[in-house]
Amino acid sequence: MLTGSIVALVTPMDQNGEINFPALKELVEFHIKSGTSAIVAVGTTGESATLVVEDHVKVVMKTLEFAAGRIPVIAGNGANSTAEAIFLSKLFANSGIVAGLNVTPYYNKPTQEGLFLHFKAIAESCDLPQILYNVPGRTAVDMLPETVARLSEIKNIIGIKEATGDLERLSEIKALAADDFVLYSGDDETGCDFMLQGGHGVISVTSNVAPVQMAEMCEKALSAQAEDAQQINSRLMPVHQKLFVEANPIPVKWACAELGLIPSADCRLPLTILSEQYQSVVRDALTKAKLYS
Repeated sequence: MLTGSIVALVTPMDQNGEINFPALKELVEFHIKSGTSAIVAVGTTGESATLVVEDHVKVVMKTLEFAAGRIPVIAGNGANSTAEAIFLSKLFANSGIVAGLNVTPYYNKPTQEGLFLHFKAIAESCDLPQILYNVPGRTAVDMLPETVARLSEIKNIIGIKEATGDLERLSEIKALAADDFVLYSGDDETGCDFMLQGGHGVISVTSNVAPVQMAEMCEKALSAQAEDAQQINSRLMPVHQKLFVEANPIPVKWACAELGLIPSADCRLPLTILSEQYQSVVRDALTKAKLYS
């Protein structure tokens, strides 16, 4: 079971949208040295929605290569087409990738039965362990705890990234799902409380810019050192909040560039660089969290 601070890693790019693989290699090294528990390659924060399949696969496999077995790598493999998600899952199976992060199908708004059949088909297509990912604020579909519970009984569906920010969801899923089902927060702002209430970790945007602090906070929360965990989390709260002043990953890529972690804040269209009016807002949050060296 992977626990603790799992970074939803940004994908470094240049002004033309070309992927900067040397910068990606440096990010992987940075997280290994900082105590991050695992890396998610090409999730939402890694711009899964803007990368063509060829680039998506290359970023995942390069991340795995750079990690060289020193840190687990989870691959974003979700799609709003079941066939595409199966295609990606099969590509990543038996490669060294430890699991796929599988977002609910966006835009087409499937029913709960459609969600169940979608994830069941992916899980049964190959042996790659699957982590469900529920983020209705981005996908326009909410996978309910009853559906999650049904899916938790399928052999290689091992957990969920629950990104509603609703802590009641945690207790509902815990009550219904299989006992060995792994529960990750996908919401940095409530992630500390999520772990203190029985969750196993956070798949985090904030970890891109504060990996040491997030790793320590998660360690404290998972060992029930609530006061220490909450103290660290309070210091990070401005970052948790302000990294979403525009659509993720726009603010976090700007923050990574501001801190010198990547050369450029560029994204692929239709994503753009952080609007000038918000740059001081994010800079102030980084300052309050004492993230400047």
